[in-house]
Amino acid sequence: MKLISPTDSMFLIGESREHPMHVASLQLFRPPEDSGPEFIRDLHETIVKNDDFQPTFRKHPGRMLGGISNLTWAFDNDVDIDYHLRMSGLPRPGRIRELLELTSRLHGTLLDRHRPLWEASLVEGLDDGRFAIYTKIHHSLLDGVSAQRLMVRSMSPDPDDRETRVPWTLGPKRKSKGSGDPRSALQSITGAVGSIASLAPAGLSVARAALVEQQLTLPFRAPKTMFNVPIGGARRVAAQSWPLARIRAIKSAAGVTVNDVVLAMCAGALRAYLIERDALPDAPLVAMVPVSLRAADEQDAGGNMVGTILCNLATDTADPAKRLDAINTSMRDNKKVFAELPRSQALALSAFLMSGIALALVPGFASSAPPAFNIVISNVPGAREPMYWNGARLDGNYPLSIALDGQALNITLTNNADNLDFGLVGCRRSIPHLQRLLTHLEDSLTDLEHAVGIAS
Repeated sequence: MKLISPTDSMFLIGESREHPMHVASLQLFRPPEDSGPEFIRDLHETIVKNDDFQPTFRKHPGRMLGGISNLTWAFDNDVDIDYHLRMSGLPRPGRIRELLELTSRLHGTLLDRHRPLWEASLVEGLDDGRFAIYTKIHHSLLDGVSAQRLMVRSMSPDPDDRETRVPWTLGPKRKSKGSGDPRSALQSITGAVGSIASLAPAGLSVARAALVEQQLTLPFRAPKTMFNVPIGGARRVAAQSWPLARIRAIKSAAGVTVNDVVLAMCAGALRAYLIERDALPDAPLVAMVPVSLRAADEQDAGGNMVGTILCNLATDTADPAKRLDAINTSMRDNKKVFAELPRSQALALSAFLMSGIALALVPGFASSAPPAFNIVISNVPGAREPMYWNGARLDGNYPLSIALDGQALNITLTNNADNLDFGLVGCRRSIPHLQRLLTHLEDSLTDLEHAVGIAS
């Protein structure tokens, strides 16, 4: 047995029927032109032969000292692949709508803690001849970024590469020199305490930035919205792709970043959705946005340097151009505060800004306290070129994340060659007609194009 790290154990302890703690992806593939009618069945038979399971895909919470769980990992030496890999067929007419309904049900169910904490479904029956794979893995095993990288590693940019690689057989990539050795659970605890303590010397400069210069967006100042409520366990998902060229054209015309455009696109969609529900607050919504905190000369360095920023989405502003400018200003000012802090203090500040997620797991907190922020919008790095799996082209790669009490809606996206693929996850009870947000995202992108003068 192996001790579970404090961070990983929090995802296990915080899980409940209302809060499944897994991340997932829905991938759409187009079979190669030379494939026959049995392509998917043959593919399934090939996949199940890949039984060299890496440790990450063999572990689940163990029990010790008379049944205490969530302290150690147990490792299965005989993984039941027929349980973890399922074949599913869509009902007619086999539209994307039916695929998303199936995915919604799969995403709302808990993983069995007596087995390794992952599942995959190979889905056939789409009316256009494509097939899909839905894969979910517990957040205590992998975070969304690591899971996405593993999925990409299982594919190839070569359409003639017919080797069938699967994530559960891929070992960890060799770390670059200087990236450091894995830390023990005790080191994780002491490191976290040290980082938080190191924030104290910078407290004055952070306070000045927050209160006087108003550069730092603080938590628990967001307005209460229909997204910030206790949630149930059922989920609804929505997914769609947009050409990256459209986002880049707005970026160039407005002199902002791609992520600024994405946030403005989401902000316009959220504003329209809330207006449609007669639920738009007077104050602007605030998004939690994971960002890289690396300097320009550190892009290839090892280690972890990802933080979180709270961004003003300017949803109280009707003008798309002014909204984009406000988002750009908010992101720039918040990044400036982080850039002026030493690394350990920047990460500690980031942990403070994220504290609302942990507090949301406290019973009654989400219904009684003001929201730390309204929504998480995350842009996960993906494949920058067309990818293939056993000759099948990856048409869509939609990341699906976690909804929590007080965070009933999550938006995650990733780049997939020439597209940005958006995956939306919402509480089925709290976020009605989630698919309407896809229409609003398209309308918001079009409005931005008109606002910066690149569309008539």
